[in-house]
Amino acid sequence: MPTRPQKRMTSQRRIILEELLKSGMHPTADELFLTVRERIPRISLGTVYRNLRSLAEDGRVRPLSDGSRMRFDGNLREHYHIRCLNCGTLDDLPAAAVKGLNESPERWSSYRIIGYKIEFVGFCPNCINASPEVSIEEEMLSDFKRCR
Repeated sequence: MPTRPQKRMTSQRRIILEELLKSGMHPTADELFLTVRERIPRISLGTVYRNLRSLAEDGRVRPLSDGSRMRFDGNLREHYHIRCLNCGTLDDLPAAAVKGLNESPERWSSYRIIGYKIEFVGFCPNCINASPEVSIEEEMLSDFKRCR
């Protein structure tokens, strides 16, 4: 499959990427727009969306869907994500925390496996500290395997 050339790195695209990388978070386009606007006051939300799409197509950022919103990740190293069921915070989880996950799943299946998507869920330290008795509603875990 031929690779297509990357789009030119315009000053707007560069600043959007810099702000994403600087955030260390997984912002939505709207959240990133507010940050980028401090450096480029006249930028539009549409421009931020278009540039994020281009950066994703070029493999410079990774789009993440959390079900209701699209977030963007500038960390392209191998890692996983953990999402707070209470406040929605999305954090990185190092690949080393999940040893053995990449080891030949084909040996257990007749599928030709080409990829996977794993998201861990729980409660972030802020939510635990604010309310140590955070309750787990069964519907919160309806799509997830429950951990011990």
